[in-house]
Amino acid sequence: MALFSRTSERLRHLRSRSGGSLADAAGGGQVQPGSRDMRAQAVHRLQVGMFGLAAMLLLVSLASVIMQRVQTADRSVVAVEPSGAASNTPANDPLVDLGVAPEVPVAANPGTHAKPAKTEPAH
Repeated sequence: MALFSRTSERLRHLRSRSGGSLADAAGGGQVQPGSRDMRAQAVHRLQVGMFGLAAMLLLVSLASVIMQRVQTADRSVVAVEPSGAASNTPANDPLVDLGVAPEVPVAANPGTHAKPAKTEPAH
């Protein structure tokens, strides 16, 4: 971080030396930066590039770790395959668990349908 502050100080010094602008009074051209300024710019560019590469490496590594964990979880789910026989316990209904829908009893024989009893309204 100290290098960034030194670079900005050098640029301010260069601007103040040239009278606030980079134009040369004689020819109207630009003042060529010195070797120190060129080196500072090169170092700054290298720092930005290295930071960008490190950030990309970090993102790719993080994505790789996440994908490996997902594949491991998928393998463990596939390893616990259900058996071919159906269980006798009724399936859990999340709406019934939350109390949103009424519980419907499971009939012993799915071919028979029980008709609901007819109730008369009370007067």
